[in-house]
Amino acid sequence: MSSSRDGVRLIAAAALALLSGAVLAQSALPGIGRPATPKEIAAWDIDVRPDFKGLPKGSGSVAMGQDVWEGKCAHCHGVFGESNEVFSPLVGGTTAEDIKTGRVAKLTDTSYPGRTTLMKVSTVSTLWDYINRAMPWTQPKSLKADEVYAVTAYLLNMGGVLPDNYVMSDKNIAEVQARMPNRNGMTLDHGMWPGKAMKTGGQPDVKAVACMADCATEPKVASFLPDFARNAHGNLAEQNRLVGAQRGADTTRPAGAGAAAAAAAVTAPAVAKAPDVTALLSQYSCTACHAVDSKLVGPSFREIAGKHGSRTDGVAYLAGKIKSGGSGVWGPIPMPPQTLSDAEARTIGQWLVDGAKK
Repeated sequence: MSSSRDGVRLIAAAALALLSGAVLAQSALPGIGRPATPKEIAAWDIDVRPDFKGLPKGSGSVAMGQDVWEGKCAHCHGVFGESNEVFSPLVGGTTAEDIKTGRVAKLTDTSYPGRTTLMKVSTVSTLWDYINRAMPWTQPKSLKADEVYAVTAYLLNMGGVLPDNYVMSDKNIAEVQARMPNRNGMTLDHGMWPGKAMKTGGQPDVKAVACMADCATEPKVASFLPDFARNAHGNLAEQNRLVGAQRGADTTRPAGAGAAAAAAAVTAPAVAKAPDVTALLSQYSCTACHAVDSKLVGPSFREIAGKHGSRTDGVAYLAGKIKSGGSGVWGPIPMPPQTLSDAEARTIGQWLVDGAKK
């Protein structure tokens, strides 16, 4: 009897295996992609939750964080986290009393001029996770775990949250969370989060009712930009920074004039060509700190061209500065070294020597 039962179990197990295999085979798209390997999944699975699940082992001191900060962070975020006219300040607006209460008092003070990161952020895991996945801007995900611990500790040290001799690690990060100035500034008591409201059947934050009757059949344009005002502020296509997905319309041409050309460009066969200067400036985030004819974090490209364009070794000099980085020529904010090739650096150097023309 026992062997009979075992036989039935084996047959059932085999049937389930065949069924699951058939379902997988049907759900797959033939010839498109392949399953991700465990190693590939692990490379993407780097998020750190507020309960610190996903946090890697490691540690870093405030002193080590200062070294990392000055070498890889200060050129955008300032020596003391004050940032500049491009980036929002990270440090400021918190007090020792806020660390005790867990609620930043100045957030309710309408006379206080601004809001910093340390005033608003509620969880230290948010800082750690963002620094780990997105910083530095020019080389995201390049920091080692110990460097992320260190630079997070230094940032909190500048805000008066951690002492100078503190060593932050995966073992004591909960202690750091208990000192976050705005740790009590976030509520979980609403239907969009597993807080008290969800546990007791509370209402969601938004309650929408779908319109299923008397729906409008076609939209009506309520306003539009008149032709005489289209180019009132200059060509918008020339006023955008080269970072990000937003691009201004060419307002020197009538609306829709470029549609046919754009369609033709999509259907025309692609012609391989070397990247131009504009593409290189965007690829290596040069435009994050430099504009063509106005100062951002660093000098404008035109200023650089005016200062060094007349040098007989201008191309080689500028290519070398781009690759090695440095500070002191245009002020105290350092420029980090870039990882572009010699040929790409010389292409940008030649463009600068030629006057940084648009």
